Amino acid sequence: MMDHALLTPSEMAEADRAAAAAGHSGLALMRAAGRAVAQAVRRRFRPCRVLVLAGPGNNGGDGYVAARLLEQAGWPVAVAPLAPPRPGSDAAAVAAEWRGPVVPLGTAETGRAGLVIDALFGAGLARPLAPELAALLRGVAAPLVAVDVPSGLDGATGQPLGGFAPRAALTVTFFRRKPGHLLLPGRELCGPVELAQIGLPGSVLDGIRPRAFHNAPGPAGEGLWALPRRGAESHKFSLGHVTLVAGAEMPGAARLAAGAARRAGAGLVTVAAPDAATAALFRAGEPGLLVSEAPPAALLEDGRRNAWLLGPGLPAGPETLAVLRQAVEAGRAVVADGGALTAAAGRPAALRGAAVLTPHAGEFARVFGAPGPDRLAAARAAAALTGAVTVLKGADSIVAAPDGRVAINDHAPPALATAGSGDVLAGLVAGLLAQGMAPFEAACAAVWLHGDAAFRALGGASPQAPLVAEELLPEIRVSIASLLPF
Repeated sequence: MMDHALLTPSEMAEADRAAAAAGHSGLALMRAAGRAVAQAVRRRFRPCRVLVLAGPGNNGGDGYVAARLLEQAGWPVAVAPLAPPRPGSDAAAVAAEWRGPVVPLGTAETGRAGLVIDALFGAGLARPLAPELAALLRGVAAPLVAVDVPSGLDGATGQPLGGFAPRAALTVTFFRRKPGHLLLPGRELCGPVELAQIGLPGSVLDGIRPRAFHNAPGPAGEGLWALPRRGAESHKFSLGHVTLVAGAEMPGAARLAAGAARRAGAGLVTVAAPDAATAALFRAGEPGLLVSEAPPAALLEDGRRNAWLLGPGLPAGPETLAVLRQAVEAGRAVVADGGALTAAAGRPAALRGAAVLTPHAGEFARVFGAPGPDRLAAARAAAALTGAVTVLKGADSIVAAPDGRVAINDHAPPALATAGSGDVLAGLVAGLLAQGMAPFEAACAAVWLHGDAAFRALGGASPQAPLVAEELLPEIRVSIASLLPF
């Protein structure tokens, strides 16, 4: 799991201190970081005139090392320092080894460059760029390679400090990525991110105990989550029973959610219809879907109905919250989506006891208030307040657990911005919960599978191509199968 860890700037600084305490030379780490930048540049770009913008700290030191190695490889390189490094520092030591051109930091030099390396400030910058520096970076026309992060980007939130950070053609970072590399708009400002291992031992994470992770699958005990396995003795009752409470006005939402729950592997899925006409509509659909006209209270008497999904197509009224409360008090794993979330607008306590909440940004704002620039903190606060794993949906969906763990998902195309997509996700979560996955792991897996099914449905087309939610359903099985042994 630690391979998926994300480190905030303060945690990365703690890792550096732990490495130094264990006898790892800061100067050696800086040389390794600069070498990684130079190697990444040589892999990605053809030789050209390079300008290294060097700050006075360790980020600038990485830049001086990269400049020297590129020059040794035959590239024409100049360094434009913002300020000299502190005397006696590791950055001062590597700056003293630079024998090439030192030029003023200004538009005349950036305009002549075929490639600019931004080694001004790393992810630990806590203030906006000075206006003159922001103006300089805005005017860079050549491809820009960022060391750690583009200068001015908050590595913890992915937000540009003061509203601006330059857009990089490539970012090279070290040891572990930061949340800002995955959270928008940071993900787009960073461009492709290369992660370089520079000699920090993984053991430094033992004292840090990271709480943020990149959402990705992996073998049991190694990845952030692993899917349930079916054995020779598995049967439909051992694989869980999802009960989905449907409304009469938008039955399509419930059909999408039920289809996703079935394809996620739940042994049985029942739609609880509100009336005979709606029940008949569901019975005319997929033959493997169970339909009941019994009231939810009666269905709750069957303890095998272990996972409940409330929200897709349901009215945002007190009756929806009443069913949610009944299911919670009966000890069921409840997924609250759509109408259940809107019904709790301004009353997050009404959702306490649910296993997973799946709000999009608008629903989140209605229940908890606007998330603001620090979406990680907002999702964590919502999870802690309700005791429920909270999925703040978006192009960079965040899965937050009440204990402070968060996962950031970047495995999803823009094509998912379509009606019904959220219903499919909610069904996936419920289907995985029914099979016994813990809420945090089930939510993380569902979010990743949702995105993966979308990529497969696009069939290699642009991730911005149109997609309809129904096209996700047949791809869910393929996505799951790709993660399981034959």
